[in-house]
Amino acid sequence: MNGVAVRSRGVTTGQVLSLLLLFGVSDWVSAAIRYAIPEEARRGSAVGNVVADLALDVGRLPGRRLRVVSGGNKKYFGVDLTSGSLLVSERIDREELCGALSPCSLSFEIVVENPLELYSGAVEIQDINDNDPVFPSSQAKLEISESVAAGARFPLESAQDPDVGINSLQTYQLSANPHFALDVQTRVDGSKYAELVLEKELDREEQRELHLVLTALDGGSPPRSAHVQIHIDVVDANDNAPVFNQSTYKASVRENTPSGTLVARISAYDLDDGPNGDIVYSFSSHTPAKVRELFALDSATGELRVKGQLDYEETKLYEIYLQAKDKGAVPGVAHCKVLVEVVDVNDNTPEVTVTSVYSPVPEDAAPGTVIALLSVTDLDSHDNGLVNCLISPGIPFMLSSSLKNYYTLKTKAALDREKASEYNITITARDSGSPPLSAVKQILVQVSDVNDNAPKSSQDSYDVYVLENNVPGIPILNVSATDPDLGRNAHLSYTLLQGDPTVGHIFSINRENGTLYLLTSLDHEDQVEFSMMVQVQDGGSPPLATNVSVSVFVTDLNDNAPTVLYPHPNTTTTYTDVVAPGTPAGHMVTKVVAVDADAGYNAWISYTLLQATDPSLFSVGLHNGEIFTARQLQEDDAPQHTLVILLKDHGEPVLSASATVSISVAEMVKEVLTDLTDVAPANDPRRHVTFYLILAVILVSAAFFITMLSVGIFKCYKWRQSRELFNSSRSTLYRTPGPFHHIDAVRGGLTPPNFYHQVYLTTDSHQSDLLCKKPFTSSPLGSRQSTMRNGEPGLYHQIVGTATRLPTPAEVM
Repeated sequence: MNGVAVRSRGVTTGQVLSLLLLFGVSDWVSAAIRYAIPEEARRGSAVGNVVADLALDVGRLPGRRLRVVSGGNKKYFGVDLTSGSLLVSERIDREELCGALSPCSLSFEIVVENPLELYSGAVEIQDINDNDPVFPSSQAKLEISESVAAGARFPLESAQDPDVGINSLQTYQLSANPHFALDVQTRVDGSKYAELVLEKELDREEQRELHLVLTALDGGSPPRSAHVQIHIDVVDANDNAPVFNQSTYKASVRENTPSGTLVARISAYDLDDGPNGDIVYSFSSHTPAKVRELFALDSATGELRVKGQLDYEETKLYEIYLQAKDKGAVPGVAHCKVLVEVVDVNDNTPEVTVTSVYSPVPEDAAPGTVIALLSVTDLDSHDNGLVNCLISPGIPFMLSSSLKNYYTLKTKAALDREKASEYNITITARDSGSPPLSAVKQILVQVSDVNDNAPKSSQDSYDVYVLENNVPGIPILNVSATDPDLGRNAHLSYTLLQGDPTVGHIFSINRENGTLYLLTSLDHEDQVEFSMMVQVQDGGSPPLATNVSVSVFVTDLNDNAPTVLYPHPNTTTTYTDVVAPGTPAGHMVTKVVAVDADAGYNAWISYTLLQATDPSLFSVGLHNGEIFTARQLQEDDAPQHTLVILLKDHGEPVLSASATVSISVAEMVKEVLTDLTDVAPANDPRRHVTFYLILAVILVSAAFFITMLSVGIFKCYKWRQSRELFNSSRSTLYRTPGPFHHIDAVRGGLTPPNFYHQVYLTTDSHQSDLLCKKPFTSSPLGSRQSTMRNGEPGLYHQIVGTATRLPTPAEVM
């Protein structure tokens, strides 16, 4: 044997029968190979080189996990990964495996991974002559009447040989004798049986008994044999032997026929009377014992009934030999045979075998990925053995067939672990019988996670409101996000993106839980809003991230008291406003200008007259700080008035400040100048600048006067009108401002520089805002007209009212 596949007929040992059938499959390759070896091959014998026959790379076999899968409880074959040879692993007895079936083969599958390949194969187990023929008993006994004519035939018990083919029972031999010859017959199934043929009539008076030896020989080399002793008693004649009405009976029964069912009824007759005509039916002596176990014969009626359980898959046709014998002293015997055909029924459920399952499967596996290999078997035949496999609907998997009775389970669509983390796939195998039989197989396929979901925040943006003057280090927000992935793919980290460098010094975020902290104390007056971006990133590879915008609004607290801009509280200089005697009630004298750095309601300032030299003379606007005359100024009113204005905001708690305003009541500018000179600082750094400014005003006034005089001389007829205009100008120098629009009258620099203010007034002047100018030095005269809302206390005060001529230095004096 030597572990080499051999042919079953006419081939010497050492020759290999291998047939490679390639089947083109969409995603893996299948092939079928066949070998032949003799039975009883010793363990480790080589069957064939499957690696070479399948054109596989021997060097890659360890990494590809080549293995042999075979049915049954025993693993008859293995593969040597070094040489690629298919080796015998268990003792193989052909008779134990297949009995009388021929040819006998063992199927196996070879599974190779990375990439997945499936090959099927079969090994034909060839018979060797390892069994002797065996007779049912060592001695046979016959009674033959001397009246039997030459040519009569007498069946003999058949020997059994479990070998098949040439090694099975081939012939019989009879010991030499003068009366009988041996006739060897062949049954339908190819088995042999022998009959004695009487060639010379017997004579009981000459020889009362005969002893013969029957030898059974098989076809082995050398042949094996068995012997049985035949003892023949010669009896007196019985004139008529029983006769069957037909020599062969035919019947068919279903394999699931219950015990006791009638198969056939045989009938024979005997022309003799009495006991010589009474017939008894029985099995012939060479009927196999297996047949006697499956069938029962009624000796009186000749009814053949089912006794045991028939199996179409084991035997499809039974050839039963029966005999009829009368009850004479020398019984006559007749023989017939009954051919019983077993009809297949669908009595075998399909069997599903899962060869390999690849689980878990990544959720990003491409459609068509192989998940499992399955094989399906059904012992029935024809339609009863035709099996179809189905899987439960509504799942992203499908079955495809590559070889007969082999299936692959593949992915049909994209998987999503977040929707289904595992699938319990039900595979139903159903045959085509009537009624069909089915089997169910469950396969659990788990889906492994990949990082295919970015973190998702509960909100795309957050608005956070924080009171100013907060305690540093407090948490102000928790950024909430989720990730439906698993494990590291769902581990989230939070990062504050540094778009604005200052944000990183003011805010900090906990990387693990997304809590946003405020590191410093905020000031609403410094910055009202902060905008930043928080990045939420998972731990996958590559990581996925989502950005969330966060806006932090600093809400205001009443932490700033009102600030007085005019009159300036932080200087020793006294600002005095001038009002002429006789000024009517409701005239705006000046305005307290103040601001509050807070916002909203906290910055709403109200003005209240707290103290006054004469409380009945002046009033202050509650919301605009404008100081008005409460009544008309009288001659006996004090010339100097000091007002203390209380400024309060509307915050909680209320914060306040005060402003002191000085107002002079004067008839002439000289009086005002004298008073102002007394209060002016002794060392005013702007004194020389003022002098030059006054000088410039005087020169401009002189030029104006000369121009007017020249015009009067040139136009004599207007001289009087010009003089009246000159006189009227003197008389209205201190006129109370009347309704006039868009004309700026400048007191030509006759007041000290620190006393100049500019006020734009209309007919509703109490609603105007105070505008202040910056101090000027050597700028030309025209520059005095530009104004700014800069909040500095007034250096110049310009009243919009009636047109006033600039006084000359002489008039002032």
